[in-house]
Amino acid sequence: MVVALGGKGRGERKRSEALIVYPTTVEDVSKLVLFVKEQRLDFAVAGGGHGSSGASSTHNGLSINLSKMRNATVDPITKSARCQGGALWSDVDTAAFAHGLAAVGGTVNHTGIGGLTLGGGFGHLTAKHGLVIDNLLEAEVVLADGRIVTCSANQEPDLFWAIRGAGIGFGVTTSFTYRLHPQPNRVWGGMLVFPREKLEAIVSFANTIVTLDEENALLLLAFASPPPAFQPAVLIPVFYNGTEAEGHAYYKPLLDLEPLANTTREMDYVEVNGMLNEPMAHGLRRNLKGAAVMFPLTYSFAAEIYTETEKFLLETPDAKRTMVIFEYIPFGKILKVGQQDTAYANRGAYGNLVFGASWESQETDTKCREWCRMMAQKAKAELERRLKDGTDEITKDGVGAYANYDGANHEAGKLVYGVNYPRLAELKKKYDPENVFSKGPNLVS
Repeated sequence: MVVALGGKGRGERKRSEALIVYPTTVEDVSKLVLFVKEQRLDFAVAGGGHGSSGASSTHNGLSINLSKMRNATVDPITKSARCQGGALWSDVDTAAFAHGLAAVGGTVNHTGIGGLTLGGGFGHLTAKHGLVIDNLLEAEVVLADGRIVTCSANQEPDLFWAIRGAGIGFGVTTSFTYRLHPQPNRVWGGMLVFPREKLEAIVSFANTIVTLDEENALLLLAFASPPPAFQPAVLIPVFYNGTEAEGHAYYKPLLDLEPLANTTREMDYVEVNGMLNEPMAHGLRRNLKGAAVMFPLTYSFAAEIYTETEKFLLETPDAKRTMVIFEYIPFGKILKVGQQDTAYANRGAYGNLVFGASWESQETDTKCREWCRMMAQKAKAELERRLKDGTDEITKDGVGAYANYDGANHEAGKLVYGVNYPRLAELKKKYDPENVFSKGPNLVS
């Protein structure tokens, strides 16, 4: 175990810790949980430090930093990977790739596996294999009383149900065992950049991707001001789980729109989850707010969001790395799992929309936070309007808020967990009656 004095917090939601402890074993973590509980210290658990909600940070408290626990071990026979809680998705991708396998992981590979998994988890392979939690086989969790337990479908099934969507509120997850999938082929992907004038045609094509049957494609529709000019534009990260020829054929309607820039190429799958690392680099002040968006996306709503984003970017040069992203991830496999089969209550025939402000100066904090909040409210109003038209039974019970994008504040457990909140509240009494793990959406009724 390594101990260090805290320092200056990173970013708008990164607070300054008084003490940072780097455990190297699960026993270390158990001792630390008992220590902070006995001393009544404010504490947080940090993995990759990718989130902006503040859940992995503490002000003048103790940070349990898992970055010394990053081992990822693959069993090619069972096609599974056991990964320590401090691992990054790059660790998992690299280990799996060596065996011709792949995990459903994050689209940014310097993200920690813990936060993404415990909140649900979307990735490039979600269309083919479901959410990250749908591919979680087992987890090792340190509970509030210091016990180290293993949970799975057959062992501590209630805890296993709870951590798949609400894990931040039940303990420190020190290892995850994931189902891996054969990934023998190379894939195709990259970034396309277009002017605003092509937006209507882009939306028209993008809407064709989100079907129940599509398994190989993923598209992100982003509004941002990319370097070096930092002028507002439409950015389209694209992915196809197939060859370059197959990718070109699938995305021909987009490619025919003559993008201003095109970085697409054929690559090994292990490279794909690094494509978005630069826009989501560490070190900036950042705030994320999210909402769900119904498909087909209307051009009028997309145009409204673009106009608001362009205005904000031009008026706020300090926030020039801000991005707004519509995630076109086919949801057929997501809907194969019932709304109450895991704690994650955001399954639906819709996608994620995230407003990600990034800036440098503390003086810009309030403006950026307020802009994200205002835009998320606008998106939620549009979602409510669209839901009035009717939808399927699973979507009807979906909350339309992805906790990993800070879709609701820490007081709003009922909003984040919807139909699953009553069961979660009861399990919270069983596993953490003193609410030791209180950084996530509230589960204390």
